[in-house]
Amino acid sequence: MDFTRFEALTFDCYGTLIDWETGILDALRAALSGGELPGDEVLLESYARIESSVQAGPYRPYREVLFEVVGALGSELGVVVDQAAAEGFAGSVVDWPAFPDSSDSLRALSSKYRLAIVSNVDDDLFAGSAARLGVTFDEIVTAQQVRSYKPAPAHFHEVLKRLDLPRERVLHVAQSLFHDVAPANDLDFTTVWVNRRAGKGGGGATAPSTAIPDFEVPSMKAVVSILRLDPG
Repeated sequence: MDFTRFEALTFDCYGTLIDWETGILDALRAALSGGELPGDEVLLESYARIESSVQAGPYRPYREVLFEVVGALGSELGVVVDQAAAEGFAGSVVDWPAFPDSSDSLRALSSKYRLAIVSNVDDDLFAGSAARLGVTFDEIVTAQQVRSYKPAPAHFHEVLKRLDLPRERVLHVAQSLFHDVAPANDLDFTTVWVNRRAGKGGGGATAPSTAIPDFEVPSMKAVVSILRLDPG
């Protein structure tokens, strides 16, 4: 692969740059504290199933999606989730931690490439995550702006429009095969799968997918290396 042809990198945020599985689990266990809960992987897979179903319906803000998800999950588990607990979970996105390698990797990449976000989130929630990452992105495309959720293609069409680049000049970097690699492949983007779940079974907080990326790496630090910005 001739990486010199790329001028911009597009990123999913949650799962790729922000450790959303840790954030989701911590927030779910707080919201569902009134009952006996299954193990982490079962909880994450249930979350993924419900979230993808809600997002496949008519657009609604991500806070409302999360509010509905935790309520539905509570019903399945026989746990009563009151309004305050559901609202707490819906706003917890800003507390989800960044992966340790995200900020330094993004800073290194920004020395050579334009960086853009394509994320299934509300603008205000992403602002909290952006503060954790400490990097200024050239473009930010959210579900709130395009009024749809990936794997629908609106994010990708919008980011190409804003970057004013052909897709051959854009490399998409993401953790979710379902939300990102599959639709990006369909649109002929080159894709890098940041497999943050390497060594774990199942899809975790993302719905299953058979999409095949062009490249697979275990971390953002490895993205920097394959783009030859890190001599190590």
